[in-house]
Amino acid sequence: MLVPLRRAALTALLLLAPAAVPAQGFAQQFVTPVIAVDHGPEAAAQQQKHYVVMVSLDGFRWDYAKRYGAPHILELAKEGASAPDGMIPSYPSLTFPNHYTLVTGLYPEHHGIVDNSFYDPARNARYALGDQQAVTDGSWYGGVPLWSLAEKQGMRSACFFWPGSEAEIAGQRPSYYLHFDNKIDDHQRIDTLIQWLQLPPEKRPHFLTLYYADVDHAGHEHGPDSPEVAAAVHHVDELIGELHKKLDALHLPIDLIVVSDHGMVRTQGSWINLDQYVSMDGIQTIGPLLYAPDEASANHLYQKLKAADARFEVYRRDKVPAGLHFDSNPREGDPVIVPKGPYSIRAQAPHLQPGQTERPVLTGSHGYDPAGIPEMRAVFFAAGPDIRAGVALKPFENINVFPFVTAILGLENPPIDGSPNVLSGALKSNVVSNDEVKQ
Repeated sequence: MLVPLRRAALTALLLLAPAAVPAQGFAQQFVTPVIAVDHGPEAAAQQQKHYVVMVSLDGFRWDYAKRYGAPHILELAKEGASAPDGMIPSYPSLTFPNHYTLVTGLYPEHHGIVDNSFYDPARNARYALGDQQAVTDGSWYGGVPLWSLAEKQGMRSACFFWPGSEAEIAGQRPSYYLHFDNKIDDHQRIDTLIQWLQLPPEKRPHFLTLYYADVDHAGHEHGPDSPEVAAAVHHVDELIGELHKKLDALHLPIDLIVVSDHGMVRTQGSWINLDQYVSMDGIQTIGPLLYAPDEASANHLYQKLKAADARFEVYRRDKVPAGLHFDSNPREGDPVIVPKGPYSIRAQAPHLQPGQTERPVLTGSHGYDPAGIPEMRAVFFAAGPDIRAGVALKPFENINVFPFVTAILGLENPPIDGSPNVLSGALKSNVVSNDEVKQ
């Protein structure tokens, strides 16, 4: 049963819902509610387990911590494990696909969230990160996210934002979650997470997420080399320091994992419009994704585009290079456009009404192949009672974070693309799941 808990009810459960800005058109201030899902008390065996708090710093590039100075984040590398040369995001290196990969251990084409916005030919419907109805519809999502896995195995979970956490996936929701509202105060997010960890043992979540978008927003608007990005890095670093201190004060066995979904690079040039090379009449399009209605149309698009512009490659979907893991899901479209550099590509220019102006290319962007554009690499830091100190990991794919977390929590893995062996050296016990892992 879903129960929207507002401040009075939350106080009874030690769950104070963080305050949002006043709703437009209302004189009264409203509270963005924490939603509690009654899964019953946590299993007694799970109450004895350790805890994992996983924090996402959206758009935090692999080199930002040293480049701009992030002492609290860098301290995690001394206390525990880190990837000094970055963690490799899945293609495309976008927010929703990679956040969901981190919590499922699956490549985007296997969990189905192949882009921030895409079309599903089988459903004849579109998914978009800004579409609340789609985002909260669990039928769009494949795999078993960590919070659903925990709940299935009798362990409670809580999400203070994470793509997918607002939907019922694999038959489960987190015990505590919120609908996304980026206006919620950054410090109140931490306080709410701490209050979750102060609940009685039978109600206390063992897997928790936290999310901040500051660095990503600054990177898009001002570029990765800007003072605004430096300021955003300093801000989220202070938040990590505050969180770390408050977690330590709880005296619970908590492993803190700080990740990002992707990096950021300064974009080059103006918009590349594919319809300048071939008509898009009768073609479903979303951004650079092309959905031809039949084989003849798909081949026509491919033939017209394959040598049209040196700034991108064009593949029939089943011929996309294997390393991209982007060759089998109809949601990816066909043909598939892969930028060769930090270019902004779309199927067609928008039809502007009188008085409307063209949306400019973002100063900074992502979504590119990490193999060709290393600025796409993300961060990974982990410290806590289960993490060996001072471990420097070689760059690894982010599909391997999922089995790292399940090893700490003692959860059985479903079939995934990641391997429990990749990050096992960072664990003090070196205990990994014996489950079969589908590669």
